[in-house]
Amino acid sequence: MTNLLLASASPRRRQLLALLHLPFEVAVANVVEVPRTDETPAELVIRLCRAKAHAIVTHFDVIVIACDTVVALDGEILGKPRDATEAISMLRRLCGRCHTVYSGVTLLEPATGRALTNVIGTRVAMRAYTDAEIAAYVASGDPLDKAGAYAVQHPGFHPVVALQGCYANVVGLPLCYLTCCLRAWGVEPPCDVHAACQSHTGHNCTIYPPVDCDMLSPQACIPVGTCFCVENPPKSAGGRVVTDK
Repeated sequence: MTNLLLASASPRRRQLLALLHLPFEVAVANVVEVPRTDETPAELVIRLCRAKAHAIVTHFDVIVIACDTVVALDGEILGKPRDATEAISMLRRLCGRCHTVYSGVTLLEPATGRALTNVIGTRVAMRAYTDAEIAAYVASGDPLDKAGAYAVQHPGFHPVVALQGCYANVVGLPLCYLTCCLRAWGVEPPCDVHAACQSHTGHNCTIYPPVDCDMLSPQACIPVGTCFCVENPPKSAGGRVVTDK
């Protein structure tokens, strides 16, 4: 059985990947997560997830999985807040508004150099929470390691009222899309991924079963809520997408 190597320190990504019932190890990729000038959200997550995948290659008998997630509000990238003050500012800006969560996911096979990258977008609507709720949530420390300064699954804050697309993507790892990528490389999870994801998140998935490996066509130009492949990428509203080599 193929071993997987997850390039992430995120406990949420580890929990989601464990749902596939495939053996995996974890290594932390030390990559500077700073946007470049004029870099779009899609371009940023592509660059960072690819950099993370290449940064942790220590042996060749694995498939590396790397992911990067950002929040985009009116085209502006919101990463992880630097401190509580910035977390409060981000949450106030997001309050009562819609934004998009972008994740880039890279698979890398060090033995052959083969790589595959996908970008997934989920549209998210936030509720009109109060300043007091923001203060209490930020005081908990939970927002400080999360893009956009919030966790969709937080049991006390509950910031999201609706979303279009993949719920697991907003948590940090778009599981159905990752499964499609693995299947494209001949790796089949020994479980019902859809059922496992719904049970874990408590969210009624609306994108499965339409998500399948046929969606990884290089000719696909997929709207927010689905994904597009960048082995031979399209142009998209999310920006120019570069090809893995």
